[in-house]
Amino acid sequence: MEARQNLRILVIGALGVVYGDIGTSPIYAFREALHASSGGGLATREDVFGVLSLIVWALTVVVTIKYVIFVLRADNRGEGGILSLMALARGSYPKRSGLILALGICGASLFFGDALITPAISVLSAVEGLKVVTPAFDPYVVPITLVILLALFSVQRFGTGKVAIVFGPITAVWFLALGVIGVLHIADDPAVLLAINPYYAVIYLLHQPDIAFLTVGAVFLAVTGAEALYADLGHFGRKPIVLAWLAIVFPSLLLNYFGQGAFVLAHGGLPQNPFFQMVPSWALVPMVLLATAATVIASQAVISGAFSLARQASQLNILPRFEILHTSETQQGQIYLPRINLLMGLGVMVLVLGFGASSELASAYGISVSGNMLVTTLLLFVIMWLRWRWTIMAATAVLLVFGAIDVGFFAANIAKLADGGWVSLAVALIAGLLMVTWVRGTQLLLNKTRENKVPFDALAEQLAKKPPQIVPGTAVFLTGDQGSTPTALLHSLKHYKVLHEHNVVLSVLTAEQPRVPESERVKMEPINDLFMRVTMTFGYMEQPNIPKALIICRKKGWKFDIMSTSFFLSRRSLRPSAHVGMPLWQGRLFVALARTAADATEYFQIPTGRVVEIGTQITI
Repeated sequence: MEARQNLRILVIGALGVVYGDIGTSPIYAFREALHASSGGGLATREDVFGVLSLIVWALTVVVTIKYVIFVLRADNRGEGGILSLMALARGSYPKRSGLILALGICGASLFFGDALITPAISVLSAVEGLKVVTPAFDPYVVPITLVILLALFSVQRFGTGKVAIVFGPITAVWFLALGVIGVLHIADDPAVLLAINPYYAVIYLLHQPDIAFLTVGAVFLAVTGAEALYADLGHFGRKPIVLAWLAIVFPSLLLNYFGQGAFVLAHGGLPQNPFFQMVPSWALVPMVLLATAATVIASQAVISGAFSLARQASQLNILPRFEILHTSETQQGQIYLPRINLLMGLGVMVLVLGFGASSELASAYGISVSGNMLVTTLLLFVIMWLRWRWTIMAATAVLLVFGAIDVGFFAANIAKLADGGWVSLAVALIAGLLMVTWVRGTQLLLNKTRENKVPFDALAEQLAKKPPQIVPGTAVFLTGDQGSTPTALLHSLKHYKVLHEHNVVLSVLTAEQPRVPESERVKMEPINDLFMRVTMTFGYMEQPNIPKALIICRKKGWKFDIMSTSFFLSRRSLRPSAHVGMPLWQGRLFVALARTAADATEYFQIPTGRVVEIGTQITI
């Protein structure tokens, strides 16, 4: 009984977090597809049936078959998301690790492009429902939208734990309303249910290929948000996500789309905003309020997803360290990244001011999502072939089917590049440039520091034979290169000419799995009486905490007193150069990124009173 109750709670929770984005698509998806099909004029019966059939089968193939049946099974120890999939693929295909990393960076960049547009188009489309109540609200749509978005981004620092409790129930009411309104209007023209036959989609594509190509780009709006099924896998698990889709979300969406189609046919193909126009007048204002709440919830889910992705990218050393604030004492996944929140908030509000209408933003929407879905398909192919041990023929067959659909959607959305599609692509390119620069720069920095470093084992042996002045206490030297002597240790010997009686060379690694069990957290390797090498490993979903990990060391026999232990960190001062492996402008960009990185002391949660920083200057 308790298990059933927990499952029910998880299903309701998944409605708010997982399906908020795709659940708000009926507000604008059918409208935009019909406008693209009819050129903004009178929609014919063939237009309505063709668009409906395309939407039905897009939801069926892309969401139900691709994501529910295939992608959700590719979990990385229970976690999902594009970077989890990348980590899983890299572990399965180490020979092409660089290529898979490039795909992961591409997918993550496209997600950031999508994350910027989703709050703007969702909230703006909901508030536009006020214009259906009375045209007098027209001048106030953008200001109201900006106020809602400002409030949404402002409350992020307080955490969303308490608000999230009501996310699921509100979204459940939203889906119920979608289904009920759809059922009421299917009666306007019950023949619209025939559009479930893929024949109408095929005929529409064949008879009007030029118009249909543009329509497909708008139809794709109906499946945006499908990637959230996989991204939020770790929060809810596969079963609740699948049950929520099959039992509630999918039926509600279909009923509403069919209802919109029947409403348009019953009114001569003239309605300009069928979603709100088919709501009874007495329920219009409550429906606008409910739609606004649903879009705010959808936006919140995307913002939280961007926080999680940025943290994963930082842990995997694809982006610099970010300041991360935990907003819940009980749930580790609830985090707040001030810098990401600020950039997203400013970007979203600029989009609302720049485009001014959801119809205009619809042109900018889709490129990033369809590109992300294509990357997911390519990484899934690697998983099916090498991890699941499918035959190359079977894996290729699935790749061709899903790949053809993804390429078709991506091409149709690329056609909207000049109409605003460049925005999401520009955001993705900027994010991708930052990631590539950071990956390349950190590798060059590692190579540069290795040139002047001394092998640690040789120095440890030498110091054991001829030790300098020994002082009491323990010194912990952090390093990213286990084979070389930490720069802080060399400078300490050079300037202080002393050595602590116990010295630990500590490396912190990030595993390509979400979490690392405590039994695998710490590896201790005694070198001699003076030195020991310690390696701490954290998952990419975990926040590194060195003091907590040191407790594990104590359990394994290393006796130390934290109050007599000093942590030595190297603070590098970087100078860009055009002759070290990257263009001068990119070197300057890397230096700027390095300067914005969160302080290592705070990031690793080391007691500030026990830290000694030693500076070095490196040209890169």
